[in-house]
Amino acid sequence: MQSTARPEHAAWRVVAGQELRDLWLGGRGLPLTFAFSLVLSATTYLVATNSALNFLEQRESVNLTVQIAVAVGALLVLLGSADAISGERERATLEGLLLSPAPRHALLVGKAIAALSIWLAAFVASVPYVWFLGRGIGLVGVPLAAGVAVGGLLALFLVGLGLFVSTLSGSNRFSLSISLLVLLALFAPTQLPSGAQKGWAGDLLLRIDPMSAGLHYLGKLVVDGHSVGQDIWWLTGPVVAAVLALAAALAASRFLTLRGGGLA
Repeated sequence: MQSTARPEHAAWRVVAGQELRDLWLGGRGLPLTFAFSLVLSATTYLVATNSALNFLEQRESVNLTVQIAVAVGALLVLLGSADAISGERERATLEGLLLSPAPRHALLVGKAIAALSIWLAAFVASVPYVWFLGRGIGLVGVPLAAGVAVGGLLALFLVGLGLFVSTLSGSNRFSLSISLLVLLALFAPTQLPSGAQKGWAGDLLLRIDPMSAGLHYLGKLVVDGHSVGQDIWWLTGPVVAAVLALAAALAASRFLTLRGGGLA
C-alpha cells in the first residue's frame, strides 16, 4: 500500500524536477533571464545618468524598476504556463505524462512550480538594480519586500490562468494568443487618464483588476512612503484573482487529455 501511494504523492516533485531541468539546463530560462537583465540595464543606465533627479524622482525610479521586474516577470510566467500543456500536445510528448501513474493535478502542480521559477529568477536579477538606484536614499528593503509580495501574488494568478487556458486549448497558438490578450486587457486600466482613475468607476476598476491594484499598491509604498497596512486593501484583487485562477486550473486538470476541450 505504501509503495503504490508514494509515487503519486511524489509525482509533482518528479514533474517539477524534470520541468526545471528542461527549462534551465536546456530550455528558454537562461536566455529569457539574460534578455530581461538587458532591459533593466538600459533602464537603470538612463535613470542613473540623470544627475538632476530630486528625492521624489529617485523614489519613482526605484518604483519603476520594481514594477518592470513584476510586470516582465509576470509576462514570462504567463508564457511558460500557457505553453505547459498545449505545447506538450503539439510536441506529442503529453501522452507519456498521461500514461504515468501520477494524478492529473500533480502534473499541473509540477509545471506550475517550473513556471514560477521564471518569475523568481527575473526578480532575483532585478535586486542589484534596485539596490543601485535606491541605496543613496535608503530605499532598498521596502521595494524588494513589496515586490516579492505583490509579484508573488500576480505570478500565482497568472500561472493559474495560463495553465487553465493551456489545459483546455486545442492548440498552442490559441493558448498563447488568448493568454497574452488577457494580460494586455489587465494592463489596460493602468493607462487610463488620471482624471478617469479618480472617479468611483475608475477607482473600482483599478481595485478589481489584479495587475492595476498590485502596481498601485507598490507605488503607494515606494513613492508615497505609506506603511504596509495603510493601503493593504489594494491587495484584495490580486489575492482573490490568485485563488480563483489556481482553483480553475486544478478543476481543469480533470479534463486533461490528449485533445484540448472547451477552447478552440
